[in-house]
Amino acid sequence: MDEVVSPCISICELDAGTGFCKGCWRTRDEIAGWRAMNSEQRLQVLSFLHDRRADAGLTTRRVARRRKRV
Repeated sequence: MDEVVSPCISICELDAGTGFCKGCWRTRDEIAGWRAMNSEQRLQVLSFLHDRRADAGLTTRRVARRRKRV
């Protein structure tokens, strides 16, 4: 399987109420542990992110601040 890319969009600020990053919707532990996770674990976290956004009433991801590679 191809490597699962980080969902980070360079909007790195944890929401005090939810504990989720305002950009990627991961928890502090999920962010810190991402590099050590295998592909299956990463896919599971991505599934959580979709659920979290949906629970918050959001249907689309925020736009990344970082530049796209050419």
